Amino acid sequence: MKTVVNNQNPESVWDSLVRSSDTALIDVRTRSEWAFVGTVDLSSIDRPVVLVEWLEFPDMKRNPQFTQQVEQRFSDGIPSNLYFICRSGSRSKDAAEYFSQAMKEKGLDINCVNVDEGFEGDLNPQGHRGTVNGWKAKQLPWHQS
Repeated sequence: MKTVVNNQNPESVWDSLVRSSDTALIDVRTRSEWAFVGTVDLSSIDRPVVLVEWLEFPDMKRNPQFTQQVEQRFSDGIPSNLYFICRSGSRSKDAAEYFSQAMKEKGLDINCVNVDEGFEGDLNPQGHRGTVNGWKAKQLPWHQS
C-alpha cells in the first residue's frame, strides 16, 4: 500500500522550519540542479538543508541508497517533520511517500510532507521556471553557488 503524504506550500514550510527545531528540509533534486540552479538557504535560522538525490543524474534512476543516506544525515535522530522539495513538487512527493513508508516499516512515525510547487515551480508562458510559483518565486531564502 502506497503511503500518502500531505502537500504544503513553500510559505507554510518556511514558517514551520522557522518555528520548530523538530523539522528538516530535504532537497531531493540532482547534484547538477543544486550546483547550477541553487538551493534553499536556511542559514538565517542556523539550519542545514539535507541534500540527497532521489533520482541519480545522469540516468535518472532511483537512488538505491536514498533511505540510508537520509537517515545518515540525522545522527541525533530523525526530526518528526520532514519536508521534501524538488524542482516542481513531483519527485519530492514520490520521495516523501517512499521515505514515509520505509520509516513506518521500521516502526517510526515521521511526518513526511511534500513542498508543493517545489523550488522552481511551474513554467511561465515563455517556458521559464522560478517566476510563477515555488520557493524562488515566493522570494524565500535561497542561494546559488
